Amino acid sequence: MAARSNAAADIADRELVITRSFDAPRDLVWRALTEPERLEQWWGPKGFTSRVHKLELRPGGTFLFCHRSSEGREMWGKWVYREIVTPERLVIVSSFTDEKGNLARNPFNPNWPLELLGTSTFTEHRGRTTLTVRMVPINATESERETFLDGFKFMEEGFTGTFEKLDKYLASV
Repeated sequence: MAARSNAAADIADRELVITRSFDAPRDLVWRALTEPERLEQWWGPKGFTSRVHKLELRPGGTFLFCHRSSEGREMWGKWVYREIVTPERLVIVSSFTDEKGNLARNPFNPNWPLELLGTSTFTEHRGRTTLTVRMVPINATESERETFLDGFKFMEEGFTGTFEKLDKYLASV
């Protein structure tokens, strides 16, 4: 196997890519990911409910949220919007936070990167929407990047559960 020296190839090898198709039009999937009252109906890991504390859908705006387990454990998170192209693309910086939105370490793994750059694209074909999410650590140490790579299976399982909740929500509206 030939060694690659292409920086783009190196990034691709270190990027989490999740793709899921939904039986719903792109506009509805977009609104499910950008409107607080819709997000609270499905957003978050399986077994958790979510509350939206702030959502400013604009470049530089924030989405501050809390996931709560059935046992009462809370996990706070924040997105900072970098780019918004309605209803085609969202670019965010995603982080774990405290309830005030200050950066915090991942409650499950303290070596997790503090910030992830996420790009979500929404494409529609014949009334079905394909959502592709790409995530890569930013401002991370080499050790944090390795932890991110080691966590791909966990993240894929998490996205699967979250997208199952989104599927159910979309079917109900």
